[in-house]
Amino acid sequence: MLFLRRFYSKSGRIAQIFKTNKPGDSLAIQGWIKNVRRLKNNTFLDINDGSTSSRFQVVVPRTPENQHLPPGSVIAAVGEIQVAPNGSFELHANQVEMLAEGHLQEGYPFSPKQKHPPEYVREHLHLRSRVDFVAAQMRVRHKAQKAIHDYMDEQDFVQINTPLLTTNDCEGAGEVFRVQPDSEDLLKQMKRSNVSVEQSYFDGKAFLSVSGQLHLEAMTYGLGNTYTLSPAFRAENSKSPLHLAEFYMFEAELAHLEELEKLAQFIEQMLKSVTNRLLETSAEDLSFCQRNSNSSSDLPWLQVPWKIISYDEALQVLQENKNSLKTPINLNEGFSKDQEFFLVDHCGAPVFVVDWPAQQKPFYMKISRTNPNRVHALDLLMPAVGELCGGSLRESDPAILRSHPQLPKDLEWYVDLRKYGGISTGGFGMGFERYLQLVTGVKNIRDVIPFPRYPHSCKM
Repeated sequence: MLFLRRFYSKSGRIAQIFKTNKPGDSLAIQGWIKNVRRLKNNTFLDINDGSTSSRFQVVVPRTPENQHLPPGSVIAAVGEIQVAPNGSFELHANQVEMLAEGHLQEGYPFSPKQKHPPEYVREHLHLRSRVDFVAAQMRVRHKAQKAIHDYMDEQDFVQINTPLLTTNDCEGAGEVFRVQPDSEDLLKQMKRSNVSVEQSYFDGKAFLSVSGQLHLEAMTYGLGNTYTLSPAFRAENSKSPLHLAEFYMFEAELAHLEELEKLAQFIEQMLKSVTNRLLETSAEDLSFCQRNSNSSSDLPWLQVPWKIISYDEALQVLQENKNSLKTPINLNEGFSKDQEFFLVDHCGAPVFVVDWPAQQKPFYMKISRTNPNRVHALDLLMPAVGELCGGSLRESDPAILRSHPQLPKDLEWYVDLRKYGGISTGGFGMGFERYLQLVTGVKNIRDVIPFPRYPHSCKM
């Protein structure tokens, strides 16, 4: 037993076995028993340790000591790698220890041999990492974040940890969560004159951040190119498969940027590079997710140049094909999801829609000097998810910014950035979970984040 404990304390991960081992090697592994098959002389255990969607077979001589190993239990096994009849590696174990019993007969919600629908799995958030499909999603999520960080570091961007607590609503849509202490005694204790009790902790209203963009801009004015990958929060009454109340936002700000086309070029190059890296590191998990979602494993947008069209051109396309649309065109709002998909299909590639009506976009977007009814903004429309990125050149003239009717009254500091050695900047934001939906084919955004939060649901 002492030998076994010493040996499996250095156990390997199943995902690395084919890469680092060969037949005849000694190996120690730990993992969960996913399935058990008992024959006359041997017991065959399908083991998974969370490192791969593939299961690894452990062959154990059938003895009184190990004949009761149940599914769901955690074991440690030591033995020799051999080649199975199907060509895969398997472990012929000479020592096995059960570390924890599975107790699957005592209310465990998932059957090892059954494929459960995502809606059912979602009801058991604390256990769903045991489901192969969810585990594969989480590994892809990890590798995608790493690919983004590596790419941005290679491009000399500085990562900024933007605050989650803020006094401003970046998008100006009022879709913010208010934050205040739950203790009334604390609020009364901290009360100051001319400040309401509800606001006494921060001496003003505080919210969960909807975007880190304004804080990124403040850092960009001293550091150059910056980015963040941070939680964001939107108080929307939406149960759409593309929306969450809490999600992660990848945002970048580029210094000395004066042309919207260069921002579009950066976004296209970044997304193609990050996705190609993900295909290199996570091909097995991506394929597994795509198969389970009944989605195509082909990502043709990686191989074609993306299109750029103006808002006016996009609107003309939609108006000429309005009988083919499921939703009416509203000139006072952006395009509906149905209209976004139509534009992508019409262009035959991802498409940047640029130069938007000023009244549809926030105050910080740069107003066209030749047409003040337009701003230098872009939306990137992609297959399957519609809008993936939104960005713009930022208004660099403090006088124009200060006179904007939508400028919040408490953002004088934002105007000051332009006054003291201002530069031209631009940037964009991308919903990270929507990107994961794009590459994995998963239909519901609640299945690409570990603990989804949405209207009427904030479990755990």
